[in-house]
Amino acid sequence: MTDFILDAMAWGGYVGIFLLMALENIVPPIPSEVIMGLGGMAVARGDMHLWPLVAWGTAGTTVGNYFWYFIGRNVGYKRFRPVIDRHGRWLTLDWSDVQRIHDFFLRHGGWVIFVFRFMPAFRTIISLPAGMTRMGLPRFLIWTFLGSAIWNSILAAAGLYFGSNFGVIDHYVGPAAIALTALLIAGYLYRVATWRPRG
Repeated sequence: MTDFILDAMAWGGYVGIFLLMALENIVPPIPSEVIMGLGGMAVARGDMHLWPLVAWGTAGTTVGNYFWYFIGRNVGYKRFRPVIDRHGRWLTLDWSDVQRIHDFFLRHGGWVIFVFRFMPAFRTIISLPAGMTRMGLPRFLIWTFLGSAIWNSILAAAGLYFGSNFGVIDHYVGPAAIALTALLIAGYLYRVATWRPRG
């Protein structure tokens, strides 16, 4: 994975960072922590500059999140009900759960988008209900961009701070990402096994 990211950065520079960060939000297994961290390492070497790195990375993050927002907006809230009726068992959701999420998002959607930008796995998924509840596009983009800019700045600054030793961090980040993914999958399987519809 690291070699793929480094090759994309060598090929496209800031544009490579933009594409990687957009792809990271469409195909979540690509870790933004490693992308921006390696970008920060490139800044330490003098191959990139910090603020263009953060700007291009954040723009890519925003575009990637818009992909899921667009899908949610076109599917819509009410058109999601047949999916719940048919596949609620595997989604572990009743329609009443969806209604509560919908109502909560209508009241608090802005800060939820912002806060979830700092949460692994959930930071991409949250764009789907934002679209389904038809959150205004400018509002969605602003909250996504702001949260992403802060998070990406932290990651890039970490890569800059550790410089050439970032490979040591990557040695731990990879297994940690795998462990977190395994934990999420185990949690989902447990929820499927124990879930019972309220009806």
